Amino acid sequence: MTIDLKAFAKENQIKFFMISFTDLFGVQRAKLVPTQAIENMQQDGAGFAGFATWLDMTPAHPDMLAIPDSTSVIQIPWKPEIAWVASDCIMNDSIVKQAPRNVLKRIIKKATDDGLYVKSGIEAEFHLLTPTGDQISDRFDTAEKPCYDQQALMRRYDVVREICEYMLDLGWGPYQTDHEDANGQFEINWEFDDALQTADKHSFFKFMVKSVAEKHGLRATFMPKPIEGLTGNGCHAHISVWDNLGQKAVNNKFKGIGTGQTGEVGLSKQGKYFLGGIIRHAGAMTAITNPTVNSYKRINAPTTASGATWAPNTVTWTGNNRTHMVRVPAPGRFELRLADGAANPYLLQAVIIAAGLSGFENQSDPGKRWDIDMYSEGHKIRGASKLPLNLLDALREYDKDKALKEIMGEEFSQAFLKMKHKEWHSYVSHFSLWEKDNTLDV
Repeated sequence: MTIDLKAFAKENQIKFFMISFTDLFGVQRAKLVPTQAIENMQQDGAGFAGFATWLDMTPAHPDMLAIPDSTSVIQIPWKPEIAWVASDCIMNDSIVKQAPRNVLKRIIKKATDDGLYVKSGIEAEFHLLTPTGDQISDRFDTAEKPCYDQQALMRRYDVVREICEYMLDLGWGPYQTDHEDANGQFEINWEFDDALQTADKHSFFKFMVKSVAEKHGLRATFMPKPIEGLTGNGCHAHISVWDNLGQKAVNNKFKGIGTGQTGEVGLSKQGKYFLGGIIRHAGAMTAITNPTVNSYKRINAPTTASGATWAPNTVTWTGNNRTHMVRVPAPGRFELRLADGAANPYLLQAVIIAAGLSGFENQSDPGKRWDIDMYSEGHKIRGASKLPLNLLDALREYDKDKALKEIMGEEFSQAFLKMKHKEWHSYVSHFSLWEKDNTLDV
């Protein structure tokens, strides 16, 4: 249902709208538009130079217009005179096919055309650091096992309370906040929703957490591995498929008595096929769920100071066991533990749905369920696929996966691979201190 943003502004005393979109690298871009101009902007969009962002464009491209999706509008709780609104990018009256929100919307339509309504919830971990970002902000947060540390949580009460109160006011249904497994690391969970709404909320959540942290003189980061030796920032996604959108949803199509090992943990045949698609495309998905050089310091990390990385490195699934890439914690849903804090909120949802759709189309079998501790007994599994060791390997896996690329969209896939290969080349061209330390006297 379209919302008249001009009327919304009048009702809520809005002075400015922040028209926002997310580029290929997950960077949020925006323009501030005074309320007096929002009527035209809602119709025609705000103009951007695509080349000035992480999109595969040149300075010669015409204006890219960001058309606000009024259903996503949020009055910014800490600056209530401003409203944030997610937008869809168009150019020359056509959608920009590489723009992440457009990618997600197209894949959602493909799913809903088949009667599949994907709902998801995410757990976006973050660290609170000093303003320079070089150390944990709480110098007393030094426990060897800091997860759920009561004192450390309460020393950052002012920050997490403010974020949680805003989420309550927004109606997101936050239900728990905790200190996570790394020193200086936190997580705030909220209720699951339709995939597009979850992606919009995820995008706004990152903006909100960073803004509130800055307000308190701190720096929040979702970087996959910001502190060497400590647990990294994951972004676990809980997935289920229903019979309708929003409150109209009644039947969870993943919940039921299936056959074999998936049935034993409460996944229906449809849940089995969707999970099979995730397992089948895991290596290629990693380019999107773990999209930075730093990402591979988390999923391929040695044991951390707390005793576990809580991140996968092998393509396996299980019941209620956190040492595998996918776990089924309860009937009717599964948790993908692969993604990290750098994942693009829109592309994360898109690639999960794309892999699941492929699983449906091919009636993919996820293979054997393993219930062992992968951290201590993983060597017992023979033949299980390993996750990519670095970003380049992940990009190559994605490029080889023609089925996944087709569902994600060829234009998007070409742009994503091109931009990410440039990033990799920039990284390997960087002259590091490590090289001198290890090569100077060779």
